[in-house]
Amino acid sequence: MDKVQEDWIEKNKELKRLLEIRTLELEKSLKGYQELQEQLLIQEKLASLGQLSAGIAHEIKNPINFINNFSELSIEYVEEIVEELKNLKQNDTIADIEELLQDIRSNLEKILQHGKRADSIVKSMLMHSRGGQSEFVQTNLNGLLQEFVNLAFHGMRAGKNPINVSFEWDLDTDIGLVSIIAEDFSRVIVNLCNNAFDAMRSKLNLLSEVDQQPTYQPKLIIRTKQIEKKIITEIEDNGAGIPEPILNRILEPFFTTKKGKEGTGLGLSITHDIVKAHKGSLSILSKEGEFTRFEITLPPISTAP
Repeated sequence: MDKVQEDWIEKNKELKRLLEIRTLELEKSLKGYQELQEQLLIQEKLASLGQLSAGIAHEIKNPINFINNFSELSIEYVEEIVEELKNLKQNDTIADIEELLQDIRSNLEKILQHGKRADSIVKSMLMHSRGGQSEFVQTNLNGLLQEFVNLAFHGMRAGKNPINVSFEWDLDTDIGLVSIIAEDFSRVIVNLCNNAFDAMRSKLNLLSEVDQQPTYQPKLIIRTKQIEKKIITEIEDNGAGIPEPILNRILEPFFTTKKGKEGTGLGLSITHDIVKAHKGSLSILSKEGEFTRFEITLPPISTAP
């Protein structure tokens, strides 16, 4: 064996040794990367769990408020009936009692509705936390809008600082059934309506400070339409509007313009997440002091004849 061959063999041995060292280093790095990835997944799950808990607290608050408010009203009505019954022998109060009983029945029906809604929210959240998915069901979108816009309105009227609101319905009757997760999409409707009611109440308060309140009538406009087979839902209010500097931040989690503990800053963020889960988009058009319009666009595949 000559000198050249010996040098070549030595170089090969050295290269092999370096390759083995490099292989060990890569294996070590890969193991470290896998461990880091596992840690990141755990942290992501913990963060998701924290957001889920906050979401449950926020979402469950609305139906619980409905239940509490209507329960309080029903208790007051029962007390009035007791007083009326005491005077039954002296006065003809049967008509008044029947009217109060009808009000109680209506309140109890609303309590039942919102109790079921609270239950569905918890089930939905638990399914999400376990990695499950709710089912898309062919749904009458116009009917769902009418139901939950009215529920949101009656809940606001039964709560603190109620306001009078007029409604304008512009629903496309040619829209067929839409494939959505109804229980989730109902939360979108309620969240957007509550946001609108807050904006209109804020404008009323501002105008009352300058004695212009009588000239303003809060109004909520609900539209549905179909453009190129895409289903568009609009919820528009003539409230205080959103200032330009914060318009781009309004969908961020935990961002809120409300003071103290009045808002969690999760309502619109959760709404946006639900719309994205439907492969749709949520856009906002607003002019400070005049109006805000939320537009939800669902893809063509969501429709059915």
